[in-house]
Formats: sequence, C-alpha cells, structure tokens
Amino acid sequence: MGLFSKFFSGLQKTQSKLSGELKRIVSRSPKFTEDNAEELEAVLLASDMGFAVTEQIVDAVREQYQSSGGQAGDVLQVAQSVVETSLGSDDEQTKRLAKRDDLTVVSLVGVNGAGKTTTAAKLANRVKTEGANPMLAACDTFRAAAIEQLNLWGNRLDIPVVSSEYGADPASVAHDAVKSALRKGSDYLFIDTAGRLHTKHNLMRELEKLHRVISTNSKGGPHETLLVVDASIGSNALSQAREFNKSVPLTGLVITKLDGTSKGGMVVAIQNELDLPVKFIGLGEQADDLQPFSPTEYARALFFQE
Repeated sequence: MGLFSKFFSGLQKTQSKLSGELKRIVSRSPKFTEDNAEELEAVLLASDMGFAVTEQIVDAVREQYQSSGGQAGDVLQVAQSVVETSLGSDDEQTKRLAKRDDLTVVSLVGVNGAGKTTTAAKLANRVKTEGANPMLAACDTFRAAAIEQLNLWGNRLDIPVVSSEYGADPASVAHDAVKSALRKGSDYLFIDTAGRLHTKHNLMRELEKLHRVISTNSKGGPHETLLVVDASIGSNALSQAREFNKSVPLTGLVITKLDGTSKGGMVVAIQNELDLPVKFIGLGEQADDLQPFSPTEYARALFFQE
C-alpha cells in the first residue's frame, strides 16, 4: 500500500466528515453567506483544526466561492491548500530520528493510554528495517502489563529488550539499558516511560530524574524526546505538549490512533500552534502502520475527492 493510500485509509473518519459537510454547506447557495461561514467554521472546529487555521480556511473559501460560483471541488482544493501551507513543507529531516555516530537514545513520553509502548516497538522496528541495530527499554515499571507488552513486541520483532521487575526504579532500568546498548553497539535505544498526567508535578520530576540518568550515561541523551499523543483527545493535546515541554524539552510528536477518530484536524492545530514537528502518525495496529508524517499527503487525504 502506497503512502497516500495509508494516509487516506487511516484518516477516513475525519475525511468523510470534513469533505461531506464542506460539500453540503457550499453547494446549498449561490452565495457564501454568514450562515455558511458559521457552519463551515463549526465543522472545521469539530475536527479540532484549531481557530487560526479554521479562520484561514473560511476566509479562503469565501473568496473562492465568490469568484467561482461555489464549485465544491474548488472549495475542497482551497481548504487542502490552506492546510498544506500551514503544515509546512515535506522536509525529510523532520521525518527522521536523530542519528549519531554512537548510540541515539529516544525517550517516549506522554499520558496513560496514548500508545507509548506500542510506539516504542514500532519505531524500533522502523529503524531495524532501515538497517539499524535497535534496543528497547521497559522503563514503565508502574504498569506490569507494559513490561510484558514490550517484551512480547521484542520477541515478535526480534529486538532485544532490557527490563526489570514491576515496581523497580525506572531510572535504574534506564541506566542498565544505556550501558547494555553501548556495550552491544546498538544504534538506537528506545525508552518506554510510564504514563503520567502532565499536571502531576511529582511524576514529572521523576521523569526529569530518568532523563538526567540517561544524559549522564549517554553523552547528552536522550537525543530525541517524543511526546506520544492519542488523536482522539483532540485539542487537549496542546496543553499536554506545553506542559511536558516545560519539564523535558520535546523534539517532536507522535500522533497515534488517527484511524479511530474524526478529530484528525488536531494534527494541523498542534503543528500550527506549537513549534514542534509532528514526526510520525499512527494509522493502524500493525508494526508498519506508524508512518513518517507528510504534510502533503496528510492534506490530500483530509480533503480527497473521488
């Protein structure tokens, strides 16, 4: 399956709602009225597109509608163009994880249920298919199932996992994992951290401690800190990103579960309002369903016309 097909398939819930409603609104009247504008705004905000980009789309659609008689196809193209522009170019560098001559440590952070454990495994699998030698570390020692889950992924993908017992000190596990990865000549070490609410300051301090241990043992690691966000929470992801970024500076975001929500516009809001690149998006449950983010393909998939 090609990249666009994956994006289109994964974003179908958002796409069908956005395109269908947009066509319905603009095809009703030969003029673009304020009622039309309010309806269009409501639809875009319901997909969590964000206020700034929503206003840009409404203004561009109004102008296009007035100049072309409101052809629905043209309007969808206008919306696609606005979204693509707001997301920036398809910069290959933003899709790649930092690559060092020695070990690159990647920390996955976020709240409970965002999909950090699965994302760690899928990222490790991605770099392995590209020829790198990855390792996984089960530093979520508060959830026994997380340790078991990561070990199952490791066995399935033939990727080594460093883990300990339930209740062990996460920083100690991270220390052992870095030492093991360096000793075995791994290219990447993916750290699965425990889920924590960004409002719980004691847990955020614990995460800072874990990162200090990693830094001490891996020449300034973690070299990537990726916030894993569940797409279904929509615009709430913005506050999560802001608060996590205060404690552990983020290098990018991974948006998971986009295939199960109609709030796919939240990717636009996040990238538009925060100075953080969306590096990967999750479009399914299989190991290869985590895809590098492409603004062009994403915008096409949101407003695709049969």
